[in-house]
Amino acid sequence: MHDICDGHIDTKTPEALADWNAMILAFLAHGTDTPVRLKAVLDRQPDLAMAQAARGLFSMLMGRRELVDTARDALRLARAAGPADLRTRAWTDALEHWLVGHPLRSIAALEAALGANPRDTLTMKVIHAIRFVLGDADGMRASVERVLPYHDESHPCRGYALGCHAFALEETGDYQAAETAGRTGLTHATDDAWGLHAVAHVCDMTARSQDGIRLIDDNTGAWMHCNNFRYHVWWHKALLHLDAGETDEVLALYDTRIRDDKTDDYRDIANATSLLMRLELEGVAVGDRWEELASFSESRSDDGCLVFADLHYMLALMGAEKTDETRLMVSRFTRTANPSTDMGRIYADPGRAAAAGLAAFGEGRYDDAFRALAAARPRMQTIGGSHAQRDVFDRMTVDAGLRAGHLDAAEHILLDRLASRANRADTFTETRRARIDAARREALRIPAE
Repeated sequence: MHDICDGHIDTKTPEALADWNAMILAFLAHGTDTPVRLKAVLDRQPDLAMAQAARGLFSMLMGRRELVDTARDALRLARAAGPADLRTRAWTDALEHWLVGHPLRSIAALEAALGANPRDTLTMKVIHAIRFVLGDADGMRASVERVLPYHDESHPCRGYALGCHAFALEETGDYQAAETAGRTGLTHATDDAWGLHAVAHVCDMTARSQDGIRLIDDNTGAWMHCNNFRYHVWWHKALLHLDAGETDEVLALYDTRIRDDKTDDYRDIANATSLLMRLELEGVAVGDRWEELASFSESRSDDGCLVFADLHYMLALMGAEKTDETRLMVSRFTRTANPSTDMGRIYADPGRAAAAGLAAFGEGRYDDAFRALAAARPRMQTIGGSHAQRDVFDRMTVDAGLRAGHLDAAEHILLDRLASRANRADTFTETRRARIDAARREALRIPAE
């Protein structure tokens, strides 16, 4: 049998194939049905190797230590199923590569399968997701663009492919093309949360707060059906309100939407911690909101799956002023650093410097914080996530430089950040420019005009 992506799938009944196709559509749309549909497939056919490989790769994407065992079990069952077609072999090999610390090899295995069937949107999306975890924006864009010609008007998943293209275009700085692709994708797949959120990214990166807020409000059908990704869309809305200076609205969104469901999913923790840190940098008191985040983060501080996740756990610990626990995480980064694995190399650089910089910032050692964060900055994209997500670390670096008196160096980073945002100044850029100018006048004892 073949699925809606023209991919070979060894389902034994039409019902299993229907569940598999429904799983594909849910996964592409970040829908809550994804695990439900995958479980339905496996309940009908537990020896379906492709479904077991999917269970394993989806588990690895969750970035949780306990789910590594789930992924290993899935690999065992996939291998036990016997001979497999090219696509299933690629997915199973990709799972095995990631389990031994080489997600780059996972990508290579999956790209080979995608090359054999460029209409396979499911494989394209998983490649996109792994490259996202590794911060490989150029790779995301090239991968999607290779298969876009095969996602024509007749392809049932064309809208989702356009959504992935939109995000890759945005992350590589092609903002106008990204917005066009994202909006076009929504006309083909009205539930494409990823494409909708790519356009929200464009609004953030080009300082168009009100446009972004309207976009999210006017397209709730594209994202309200989502799993916890909907919290991430709320987070984007909060960022746009923050840029507009509407901090009361930001806190209301935090309490009633972003942390309405108090999970320890690293993506939810990242939304929350990075937003609270942005608020504190703007002088907004956030009360005891750090405490529940720190409690979750302390219990996950030994995960060591993703640098991106661990740095956000550190934000929670430093926000709650848990100095000892923060320092323990710095030590753990050193232990996790390993030049023989892909993720271990990222823990080594920029992970160790970034962790040391966050710890120093939390302790008020701003000179040390600035030096460490600035040293990490050239490779911070490799921790994964988006420009918007990693921007919290840029903001902290600039503010550490300001507080430590490194005005020229802080300004250089601020201007570099501005260039990456199409030279459109957001509120952070404007306020920090003013603070740098004021600090220089103070240093020269020049009265303000």
